[in-house]
Amino acid sequence: MAVLRYVKTPAQIAAAAKSDPEFLKSRVRSVRCVYETDAKIAAALVPKPLRPAERPEVCVTFSHVAMQITPEFTFEIGSAVFGVKASHDGIEGIYIVTMPMTAEAAVVGGRETFGEPKKIADIRFDRKGDDLHASVSRMGMIYLAFDGQIGKALPGREFVEHAYCFKAFPSCEQGKSFDYDPLLVRLEWRQKHDVVHELDGKLLLGESPLDPVADVPVRKLVKLEYEEGTTQSNGKVLRPVPGEWLLPYLHQRYDDTSGAGIEI
Repeated sequence: MAVLRYVKTPAQIAAAAKSDPEFLKSRVRSVRCVYETDAKIAAALVPKPLRPAERPEVCVTFSHVAMQITPEFTFEIGSAVFGVKASHDGIEGIYIVTMPMTAEAAVVGGRETFGEPKKIADIRFDRKGDDLHASVSRMGMIYLAFDGQIGKALPGREFVEHAYCFKAFPSCEQGKSFDYDPLLVRLEWRQKHDVVHELDGKLLLGESPLDPVADVPVRKLVKLEYEEGTTQSNGKVLRPVPGEWLLPYLHQRYDDTSGAGIEI
């Protein structure tokens, strides 16, 4: 009897869902940065119906993630998040502008399941003693980097943080923007950090026409921390939104070479 692995039974689908990497516990090492930028720029980054936070802060993380798929196999990736603080219905989180990953499996799952704006990137996360370097590059251009040293130990912590993104399918029909109205998604990240340290260092935003984070300048560093622990993610659809609300931002998740943008 032949086996065709392109098709599964309902029981096999249910069993596979239990080992979906998107929902597995992970051991994560991260650099967490928060910085203040220009208020007008922070507000312009946030699509409706999200509301910009009172303080124009941007959150950047560089991470090394190890997910234990089976007792014999650990899936390791580099990941990063660049987002601006925003809220919906009084729940504060970050609106994710870009979310680079090193592995195709992480990109495809996150984009299709949650609408996360993920792209394949080269992500380095190197620690030697107390020296720490992290960077993100695409097409040979480093556009996010951190260099610094690990400092004083801080207490461990456990908390839930939220992030927002849009699940959207651009239309294949000429003249239409989307196949249907985009969906606003709120992500829930359950964090448990047993190792936390202060960091002393610099966050660098490099120029890239494909990932123009340099347009969101660092005016003041608010937080620099190193953390190790576990994370578990999930999400839910909050509501559909009119396509015209998201259309000015949709190109963020692709490689737009036009160089076009609004004046602030």
